[in-house]
Amino acid sequence: MSKKHLSRLNAPKSWPIQRKGIKWIIRPNPGAHKLKDCIPLSILLKNILHYAKTTREVKAILNKGEILVDKKIRKDHKLPLGIMDVFEIPKTKEAYRIFINNKNKFILVKIKKEETNIKPYKIIDKKYLKNKKIQLNLYGGRNLILDKNDYNVGDSVIIDLTNNKIKSHLKLEKNSLVYLIGGKHKGNIGTIEKIEKPLGISGKTEIILKSGKDKLSTLKDYAFVISKDITLEENGK
Repeated sequence: MSKKHLSRLNAPKSWPIQRKGIKWIIRPNPGAHKLKDCIPLSILLKNILHYAKTTREVKAILNKGEILVDKKIRKDHKLPLGIMDVFEIPKTKEAYRIFINNKNKFILVKIKKEETNIKPYKIIDKKYLKNKKIQLNLYGGRNLILDKNDYNVGDSVIIDLTNNKIKSHLKLEKNSLVYLIGGKHKGNIGTIEKIEKPLGISGKTEIILKSGKDKLSTLKDYAFVISKDITLEENGK
């Protein structure tokens, strides 16, 4: 049981579920996201959208091919979903993007149809390959191999999900709009006012950003650069 399921008490705090009552809850399959950074498709349909009450009902919905994630039909009820994934139900003309709010809970933010074609990815690592090729390792487990070395770790790229090509490049710099994916300010959105020099031996860099009326200090590693084309207004509530 423990390999297929997870104790509700040990489930990530970001999952909007009841902790008492039934002991076990579905465990997501291994995938691009760590357990603490993902939510199973089954829980999203049952506990956030309330479109199903049981796993059997979830499977019935998925088997009809009615759910799209990042423009692909998904039928695995244990599919791990994470931040920035695009979730669609074409039958009801619903479309959402997945976020974690500043209360550390997964939420769905409604988006317009034209926004379902784009998805931002944070560059978390960069490698140099043969023939002067560059490999970008992206948040969420995806990789890109490019000819040009125009991208830095910490920047973001907007991918067109209809052709899997880079639509735009967002640099991590002063005045960049960022969404925080870690630290005590996780889930907040703000504009970078200052990037500090690396701290001590660890080499960690801090950033100062303005979020509403507040000024927040956090690590550069937690900043996910996003564009104004990404709908955010429901996030952080």
